[in-house]
Amino acid sequence: MEQQLDYAAVRAAAERIAGVTRPAAVVPGGDGVWYALEYLQHTGSFKARGAHNFLAAHRAAGALPPAGVTIASGGNAGLACAWAARAQAVPATVFLPANAPRVKVERLSGYGADVRLVGVRYSEAQAACREFAADSGALSSHAYDHPLIAAGAGTLLDEIRAALPGLDTVVVAVGGGGLFAGVATAAREHGVRVVAAEPEHCRALNAALEAGRPVDVPVDSVAADSLGATRVGADALDAARREGVDSVLVPDAEITAARRGLWEDHRIVVEPGAATALAALGRIRRAPGERVAVILCGANTDPADLSPAAR
Repeated sequence: MEQQLDYAAVRAAAERIAGVTRPAAVVPGGDGVWYALEYLQHTGSFKARGAHNFLAAHRAAGALPPAGVTIASGGNAGLACAWAARAQAVPATVFLPANAPRVKVERLSGYGADVRLVGVRYSEAQAACREFAADSGALSSHAYDHPLIAAGAGTLLDEIRAALPGLDTVVVAVGGGGLFAGVATAAREHGVRVVAAEPEHCRALNAALEAGRPVDVPVDSVAADSLGATRVGADALDAARREGVDSVLVPDAEITAARRGLWEDHRIVVEPGAATALAALGRIRRAPGERVAVILCGANTDPADLSPAAR
């Protein structure tokens, strides 16, 4: 199936996921900042949007094989793929790095996925996934670098705008860039500024902007389990080059502080990748009266380290 990422693709994705995914909840966080609670989405992250869009589009095109679907993931994309595959009644085989959080591995098994742990980097799991797809005939999905995946994620922006009229800026965490690419595509349609937030040592998008092309980067961050892509997707880099996009890097200490602050101030539990977006707020320009939405994109994490005893 040939696809391209544009606003028409985002609107088509919105039609496919309607009534299946949960509409975004948007709540005030104070001082002109609003939180998009996408961690309340099915499977605990925004990834459910793209996964359902990907499989539904292939089903409609008669391109969903009996061997099912396979994906390499740091966890969240695998969960979403397994959830969407179960709804389509096809098998899902998910490849993860061996250091993926235990909570994600357990939940994958709960969705009925065949879970395979390979290597310690996403790239190693991805190589094993490609080999499996070639041997089995399974449809190969991707954690972020596919127009259908990104378009599904991009549906979030229009839902935020519907809940928050007059939205000026949206802040989104970036790993491989699927959520960012989709959100930025929709945001450009409506003149909304996008802030792309990355950990200092998981900076695939920022490094690609610097180099002028996608490049491999080292991965070493508290948020690496969800934002630890070695290389950003081409659609994300294209979106980041357009007017109205800012790239921001955040130290791990600020990510950890933002995550703890969400718990202590709001009793919101998110994974470090989601807290990266909030941590970026202190590093961006904000005009008086500007309406800013921070996407809290996932909550597949162990909350034990948020207790006072864990400090």
